[in-house]
Amino acid sequence: MALIVMKFGGTSMAGTERIRAVAARVKRAVDAGDRVAVVVSAMAGETDRLVNFCREASPLADPREYDVVVAAGEQITAGLLAIALQAAGVPARSWLGWQLPVRTSDAHSVARIEAIDTAGILAAMDRGEVAVVPGFQGLADSGRVTTLGRGGSDTSAVALAAALKADRCDIYTDVDGVYTTDPRIVPRARKLARITYEEMLELASVGAKVLQTRSVELAMKEAVRLQVLSSFSDAPGTLVVGEDEEMERELIAGVAYDKNEAKVTLVGVPDKPGVVAMIFGPLADANINVDMIVQNIDKGEGTTDVTFTVPRAQLPLSLDVLDKARAGIGYARIIPDANVAKVSVVGVGMKSHAGVAATMFRALADRGINIQAITTSEIKVSVLIAQEYVELAVRVLHTAYGLDGEAPAEAEDVL
Repeated sequence: MALIVMKFGGTSMAGTERIRAVAARVKRAVDAGDRVAVVVSAMAGETDRLVNFCREASPLADPREYDVVVAAGEQITAGLLAIALQAAGVPARSWLGWQLPVRTSDAHSVARIEAIDTAGILAAMDRGEVAVVPGFQGLADSGRVTTLGRGGSDTSAVALAAALKADRCDIYTDVDGVYTTDPRIVPRARKLARITYEEMLELASVGAKVLQTRSVELAMKEAVRLQVLSSFSDAPGTLVVGEDEEMERELIAGVAYDKNEAKVTLVGVPDKPGVVAMIFGPLADANINVDMIVQNIDKGEGTTDVTFTVPRAQLPLSLDVLDKARAGIGYARIIPDANVAKVSVVGVGMKSHAGVAATMFRALADRGINIQAITTSEIKVSVLIAQEYVELAVRVLHTAYGLDGEAPAEAEDVL
């Protein structure tokens, strides 16, 4: 008998019929003898609807009241799933974030989980009840409801699994596992039976949307075994495990892309100590996440050009911040470019194999794709390219690293 946390996303909970289907899936686990806790997201599109209500009420809504509103979506699905389970003959009870409680920081809308009190929920599970917990929400020391940020239900599920010392955390989504790349672009993409925490974390951080980055970070830290499964089929999923459990390591686990990038180039920046801090200090103060950075020094002129990327949604704010800091920085002009994208290859095999980056650069050069910036980590190489070449680059790299499998009869519609 295993203790399992099952998490169901918004598409899995989108309407009464799908909630009944989720209840039937949970019932199968209970009938098999497992002790089960379930974490649910709001119905697909519901959080966006609630966010829009807040914006219509006031463009500068009180963050504490904002959290009260947007947390309601998960509360509804938790109650509905408990009702559906009871109707199916499974004892169940919903536990809201403040009832456990899920203790969080006081940073409304971006709170972080600090602790989860599991005494009550474990006692209920010992009585044979299924605990249904709304994801995304918690309770601050002030006694106010908090939310964890978009995608926070995955983090809620992993945190609960860690607190319960669960044998596994199953994440049910509208895909049936983690693929070597987006099957909509590469029909020959293969589903991975296993992937390491490190690889999944890198893929999530560079554009793969199967799991939320914070949830993978937490799973790796707490050694929570994750499994990605489909709510709509019984196909085997992908297990996310520690590197020591992955016996035969692929050189490359996958190719990811992110179109939500924008490039900023500051031309004619004085080449002197402290100038880079004067650029990135104000950006950090404005909570703007800077990713790739390239610096080209012109020794003859005594100036440098500094290029970096930011999330596309933060480009207007970035330009405003840099314009206000122009006198201190002393740059000649600024060139923004939102027509870029990041493409990355990820794999723990890079630790022990040379030539991974060279293969990437050669494959892109052979197809006439220009690289505008490069970043690397121990298991990742990312390049910035013109957005129009993204799909071509993904296909070329997928083939270059030998990731192509057999072409399916009909490509699945996988997000």
